[in-house]
Amino acid sequence: MYIGIDVGTSTVKAAAFDERGGALAVESRPVALDIRGGRVEQDMDEVYGAVVDVLAALTAGAGEPVELVGLTGQGDGVWLVDESGRPVRPAISWMDGRAHELVDRWQASGVFESVFRRTGSAMFPGCPGPVLAWLDRHEPKSLDAAATALYCKDMVFQRLTGVRATDVSDASMPFLDPRTRAYSPEVLDALGLAHRRELLAPVSDPVAVGELPTGTRIANGPYDLPACALGAGVTEPGDGLLIVGTCLASLVAACELDLTGEPAGLYISTDRPGRWLRAMPAMVGTAALDWVLNTTGVPHTEVDALLAGAPAGANGVRVQPYFAPSGERAPFVEPRLRAELTGVSLESTKADLIRATCEGIGFAARHCLEAAGLTGSLAICGGGTRSPAWMRLFADVLGRPLRIVEGEVGARGAVLAAAERYGVELDVASWTAPTAVLEPNPERSAFYARAYEEHLGRLASSRARARSERAVEEHQGGPRT
Repeated sequence: MYIGIDVGTSTVKAAAFDERGGALAVESRPVALDIRGGRVEQDMDEVYGAVVDVLAALTAGAGEPVELVGLTGQGDGVWLVDESGRPVRPAISWMDGRAHELVDRWQASGVFESVFRRTGSAMFPGCPGPVLAWLDRHEPKSLDAAATALYCKDMVFQRLTGVRATDVSDASMPFLDPRTRAYSPEVLDALGLAHRRELLAPVSDPVAVGELPTGTRIANGPYDLPACALGAGVTEPGDGLLIVGTCLASLVAACELDLTGEPAGLYISTDRPGRWLRAMPAMVGTAALDWVLNTTGVPHTEVDALLAGAPAGANGVRVQPYFAPSGERAPFVEPRLRAELTGVSLESTKADLIRATCEGIGFAARHCLEAAGLTGSLAICGGGTRSPAWMRLFADVLGRPLRIVEGEVGARGAVLAAAERYGVELDVASWTAPTAVLEPNPERSAFYARAYEEHLGRLASSRARARSERAVEEHQGGPRT
């Protein structure tokens, strides 16, 4: 038996697989997000306790020994721990927006672009660079008390094994030079963090390994985005993966670095030198739909029926799905961009609103995949795959076949990374086989191709307004209250 642990933003899961990748069992626990005034934090002890719980529950019912464990989890944010790996303060989530003024300042001064040209990482408020710089200015005592500024899975790995380490994928945002696979002193200098260099965990290349208290081998694999790419079999240049989860993440495998063009997204280093994932992780995916469902009082079980109850185009209702309090980070960075709902009248229905939201998320995904350079096949995974009607809508909006990969894809990727690290041979094709292949409807795809161009036009206007608001705030000397 092989176990993959996926420490997600709102749910911690552990999944057990047989040697051919067949799912045996899954255990999960919810974890809370503390969202207040643009700040998003998590209790590290709660997150770690959930990992211990799901692992214990899964192994307690196992009828055979565990061969090895792979670990993955949410990326970005800052998880400050002391020398023993215990929390110094609550973790600051990747969804946090408190550092948006720093990002604005770095965009205006050229620091933002210079970091991207060196590392391929377009910073956003919730990534470690801005968060650490904000803490250095506003909470220096927290940094003084910390031994390490970790990523989520690295915190869990240190608590489980005592090993202090990260990997090249997590370190990619924003400090790692993708050519040298080491931290860039120039980036630390540019962000004013050279004096905090010792807080960064050693980059283990290949991934770090250790043992659980039971003696079971564990590997600290790539974070959730590249782990999902491994679990979906996306490794050939040009092939892509769309993850419809809390975050709407678009990934395309690449064998070349292109640091030109608009700074956005990032290049994620993989365990294979010379291979990267060009990532465009938009801030919200299912989180946007969840907000609309909660606001309208519609349960998730009715989504498919409501999607069928409104035509393509949602009777003129349009949703720009930029709901994150920290704005958007891909395929562009605009911390002040917010969601917009237009075309609503007294005749509009809940079905129109739900369909418009799903269509808006589909347009955002298409924008990200085009910017990431998708030329090959496309796999899709995440919680959104549980809605067949939404998957059909995605195929039509994207205008291409979808390789649907269901189940705990991130946990699968974590196991495959652990197996490669330990030299355990597994049938990768069997582990990554799609559940189904969904073809687009040509007529609806043609309609959505036109609607997508209209979406880009509305988005350009929204971005212009956001930039104008930023300019006004800078002229007036600070953000509006």
